Amino acid sequence: MRRFLSLLLLLLFGVVATAQAAPARTVLVLGDSLSAAHNIATEQGWVHLLEVRLGKMVPPWAVVNASISGETSLSGRNRLPALLAKYRPGVVVIELGANDGLQGLPLDPLRDNLAAMVDAAQAAHARVLLLGIELPVNYGPQYRDGLRAVYADLAKQKHAALLPFLLDGVALNPALMQDDGLHPTAAGEPRVLENVWGVLQPLLNG
Repeated sequence: MRRFLSLLLLLLFGVVATAQAAPARTVLVLGDSLSAAHNIATEQGWVHLLEVRLGKMVPPWAVVNASISGETSLSGRNRLPALLAKYRPGVVVIELGANDGLQGLPLDPLRDNLAAMVDAAQAAHARVLLLGIELPVNYGPQYRDGLRAVYADLAKQKHAALLPFLLDGVALNPALMQDDGLHPTAAGEPRVLENVWGVLQPLLNG
């Protein structure tokens, strides 16, 4: 009898350990002002709209929005390990690079920072979605093409999902953009969510 109880306890501890090691049904969004509901109410931003949608799934997914306005790829890289340890997400959405680009920073460090974030997330057994961004035309074709290539090449090399342009169908519509020409209005956020959803949904079922 004692041997049976010992075996049962070992099995129970094994189940608990496996549950603790498995990634949670949590989507972690690591981004900048485009994901932090800049200049609009938090509940109008695409990340909150995603949280509402995922909360209706059976079983539901949770969303952790770790986005900060002004975030660069380097600061995101520095913050990610602690976020992975705390939330153990099943999916990590990386929306960073816009501020690097707007500052005209070299693309090689951006590539290195994004690659390190993808590696860290995948090492934590999370699936990764990269959200690309476009820069205004005054940044020139060479830099803009280089930025696009950073996301495309990384997604291919790291086997990560990719949305090439987060603001597709939004950025060129003045009715959906704020006066700064960089951030969507509340009216544009549902379209942003649909852009993300088309690439994110398969990762939730993976």
